Amino acid sequence: MTTAPTFEATVTTPEDLLAAAPAAAAAAAGPRVEVRTAGGWAPVCGLSDLLPGRGVAALLPDGGQLAVFQDRAGRTYAVGNRDPFTGAYVLSRGLLGSAGDRAFVASPLLKQRFDLATGRCLDDESVAVPVYPVRTR
Repeated sequence: MTTAPTFEATVTTPEDLLAAAPAAAAAAAGPRVEVRTAGGWAPVCGLSDLLPGRGVAALLPDGGQLAVFQDRAGRTYAVGNRDPFTGAYVLSRGLLGSAGDRAFVASPLLKQRFDLATGRCLDDESVAVPVYPVRTR
């Protein structure tokens, strides 16, 4: 006697597809860059959004702005986007460089250099920008 094969049917509703879409989109987008804020880890951009040597600006949940960078060695940094010398939110448009073993961003306005690891201004040690811990997930 032969037994007919059995099949289990799965019904997917439009609501099921909509609920699964954000997770599928996040997985397809690849690794995400997150920064640590007072409220916890916040996603800011996809790793593929970063070009080595160039910055991107990101808006935090509390309304603050950051500048996110990836250096040519693949290290990722996040600092406050506000240039403390001019008050303009422009550091994300600055140029990356290094002084010795210290990676920095140079403000596009007055060219002051800010250490990406500490936030301290290399040209005036009494001035600094906020630094945010970064992770990629």
